[in-house]
Amino acid sequence: MATATLPLRLLASKTLAFPSAPSLPHLPASRCSLSVAASVPRRWRLLASAEEAPAPVEAEAEVVEEVVEEEEAEEAAVPEPVEAQLAAAGSGKDADIFAVVMIGSRQYIVMPGRYIYTQRLKGANVNDQIILNKVLLVSTRDKAYIGMPVVTNAAVHAVVEEQGRDDKVIVFKYKKKKKYQRKLGHRQPNTRLRITGISGYEDFPADPILEYIVERKKGRLFVVLPDVRKYQIQVQG
Repeated sequence: MATATLPLRLLASKTLAFPSAPSLPHLPASRCSLSVAASVPRRWRLLASAEEAPAPVEAEAEVVEEVVEEEEAEEAAVPEPVEAQLAAAGSGKDADIFAVVMIGSRQYIVMPGRYIYTQRLKGANVNDQIILNKVLLVSTRDKAYIGMPVVTNAAVHAVVEEQGRDDKVIVFKYKKKKKYQRKLGHRQPNTRLRITGISGYEDFPADPILEYIVERKKGRLFVVLPDVRKYQIQVQG
């Protein structure tokens, strides 16, 4: 606890005159000060500190609360980025429709509103609209359109958003006892596509999404479909 130091002449004044305070001995002029805590009982010190405590300033607290509320309102007014909005929309299981499209030698699952990174599409510029017509599968809430090998007349519409490059891949070569080592970096060019829609699959014959039955026999798992097609899957362990 911090204690105040006062001149010895002020200890006899009315402000520090306590009935139970002990008498102070005579001190030389060089030591003309004495700690109040050494001469005043503890209960009197507590009362004095309570009386001298400043009253809380309520007006300043109200001003601080108003500033905080204004900052929160400004933060709420700022729109979220596109990535955050897509993440809040949910995963692919909650989408109404999705498709599997083949670009080059790779297959991608696409949904309207989402974006994908593909191999570099030569000749495509930013904001160009392209049509991907090699659609292998289209699925909705109640039907599935499975291509053999593609879904006829189905098309995936997309817009080119960016022509960039992947993260750097480090290639390190080393031969022991030959004083040979090479460190190379490579960034593969890519293209970012924003999927805008899926169309043209309605005329293709659809397969209804059917329930399946799972059977286990001699450590193996059998998936039995209603049309008596069986897919045998080896169970590990």
